Amino acid sequence: MTQATSDIAALLGSRICHDLISPIGAISNGVELLAMSGAGPMPEIDLIAQSVEHANARIGFFRVAFGAAAPDQVLGAAEIRQILADLTRGGRLEMLWSAEGEVARPEVKLVFLLLNCLENAMPWGGTIEVGREGARWHVAARAEKMRADPALWEGLSRSGPATGASAAEVQFLLAPLVAAELGRPLAVELSETGATIRA
Repeated sequence: MTQATSDIAALLGSRICHDLISPIGAISNGVELLAMSGAGPMPEIDLIAQSVEHANARIGFFRVAFGAAAPDQVLGAAEIRQILADLTRGGRLEMLWSAEGEVARPEVKLVFLLLNCLENAMPWGGTIEVGREGARWHVAARAEKMRADPALWEGLSRSGPATGASAAEVQFLLAPLVAAELGRPLAVELSETGATIRA
C-alpha cells in the first residue's frame, strides 16, 4: 500500500465516520424523546441507549485512528482522554493517557492504531498506558492473558505491513504505514501477559 493509497483509505474512513454520525444522532434523539414521554423505564430503551453510546464512542475513536489527519491539526490531552474513556466505559479494558499537552493529530492517529492492535490482543481485558519517553511514544499493555497472532505483530516492526489480515485486523496494515510516514520505526516486545510498543 503506497502513501497515496493510505491517504485514500484515510479519506474513506473519515467519510464513513461522518456519514454514520447523523443517523446515530437521530437514534439518540429518538431515545431521549421516548424517555421524556412519561412511559416509565423500559429495558428495551435502555439497551438502545447503551448501544448508541457505544457506537458514538467507537466512531469517535475510529475517526481519529482511521480518518484523515492533517499535520497542523492537534488534539489536547483532555480530549484524547475523553475519547478513550468513552471507548472503554463499562468494558474490561482500560486505556490511560499519561502524556500531557497538545499532540499533532497524525501522532495521535498512530497511537490510536497501536491501541487498536493491542485491543485485538486483549479480549479478556487489561490495562494499556500511553506515555512519552523523550520524543518517542511508549505504549505498554498488561493483562492476565494475551492473544497475539505472531504473524500480525511481526508486521508492525518489519519494513512492510503484515499480510493476510482480516477486516477486523486492518489496523495492523495501517500502523506501519503511518509510522513510516511519520519517520517513527516501531519496536515491539510481546509476552504472555503484556506488550510494549515504542514509536
